[in-house]
This record gives sequence, structure tokens and C-alpha cells, in this order.
Amino acid sequence: MTVDELTEYDVVRMTAEEMQGFLSSHSVGVLGLPTEGAPSLRPMSFWFDGGSTLYLLYILGEGSRKADLSDRADVARFLVYSAETMFNWRSVLLTGTVDPVPESEWDELQAAVEEAWRPDVFRQAITDDNVRLYGFEIADQTGLKSAGLPPAFEKGATDDGGK
Repeated sequence: MTVDELTEYDVVRMTAEEMQGFLSSHSVGVLGLPTEGAPSLRPMSFWFDGGSTLYLLYILGEGSRKADLSDRADVARFLVYSAETMFNWRSVLLTGTVDPVPESEWDELQAAVEEAWRPDVFRQAITDDNVRLYGFEIADQTGLKSAGLPPAFEKGATDDGGK
């Protein structure tokens, strides 16, 4: 089923402004990186600059696969979603590139990136030598939302097809 076919079920495309607001109000998503086999999917906290970049703080262990895959990726995906109820949900799928941010740019981004939500265990694990900042440059984005009841749940609908 295509996105356009879903409109009959109250699923609509989000506007650019809605996607920007959604990304600005969330801080966790899933990073998809290509591999030779199945894609590598990683839950990540992020900070959105309000324009075209997400910033991801990598906490690296020895031989970090996430950093290696990011460094080799020509293209990546990032999914941010929220599902308040089965009838009220939103998702934004981003396609772009992910690259290390030069350390010379870290100071201007540090406060905002550090404020991004992340599990406390990761905050505790941060040291000066195990952190790398990456920027996800958004090349394409698609947002979908459903904020209504399907036709069968609308007022006046009956189980007998309206008979």
C-alpha cells in the first residue's frame, strides 16, 4: 500500500514546518547504516539544529562498529517517531549523510548537544577520549501522521455497514 492510498485511513503527509517542529521537540530516533548484510539499526539521542542537521554524540568503545559503519556510509537513514495511541502517531524518515564534526566546531555546539536527552548510563560513560560528534546532514525527508479515527470508528458508524 502506498502513502497516497493511506489517506483514506486519515494518514497524511506532514508539511515541512510540521516536520521541523516534530524534530525540534524530540531527541531520540533510530540511525540506519548500510552493511553488507542487513542494515545496522542503532537507537540514538540527537539534537536538531532547526535547519538541516541532526547532531549525534557517539560514545565509542574499542573497535566501535557504529563509528566504522558511519565513516564508510555514503548514505544513511534516521527515523524519529511518536505513537501516542494507535490512532494518533507521527513519523519522520530522513535520508542523508553522516560525518564526523571537526573538533574545531565542537565548542559552538557543545551546550546544545549536551542538553539532548540520553540514558543516564551514557552520560556516566562519557570521558574526554571516548566521544565523537557526528552530523547527519538531511538530504530528503518524509513525514507522515495520523490524528484521526478510521472511518469505522467515526460517530454514527455501525457494525452492519450502516444498515
